[in-house]
Amino acid sequence: MEVNVLASEAWELYSMLRLAKLAEEEPASGIEKIDVIEGDGGAGTILKLTFAGPPLFTVYKEKFIKLDNEKRLKETEVVEGGYLELGFTLFLIRFEVIEKDNDSCIIKSTIEYDVKEEAAANASYVTIDAVANIAELSKNYLTKNKAAKDER
Repeated sequence: MEVNVLASEAWELYSMLRLAKLAEEEPASGIEKIDVIEGDGGAGTILKLTFAGPPLFTVYKEKFIKLDNEKRLKETEVVEGGYLELGFTLFLIRFEVIEKDNDSCIIKSTIEYDVKEEAAANASYVTIDAVANIAELSKNYLTKNKAAKDER
């Protein structure tokens, strides 16, 4: 998703716990509550996500396994519950903020997963909806904040 803000501004949101707080505050994210179980937002941080509505699961824990400020890359992996209870052996989300030009960037979201052979049908539960919603929320937030700064 292209966003008309500096890559450094978008990365500031994605690299910290601010993204989790934004997702928690916006009902459109589908996330009801996010608890920090361990860490301060850097690699090794563990979050407990509680989802709203009638999803496949209501809770899972994810761990920030990679946070690369130079490459503007963040990876989170489900470490308990959620997809793991549906036969997945890996469920990883990767966010990259790619500089496009002096005033815009691209937020690239990738989902990587492995599923046990006997649970292969559950792979159909994987969609990009959640990461697309987060990207849209991020874009709106960043664009609104940029407009507010520009007015000053």
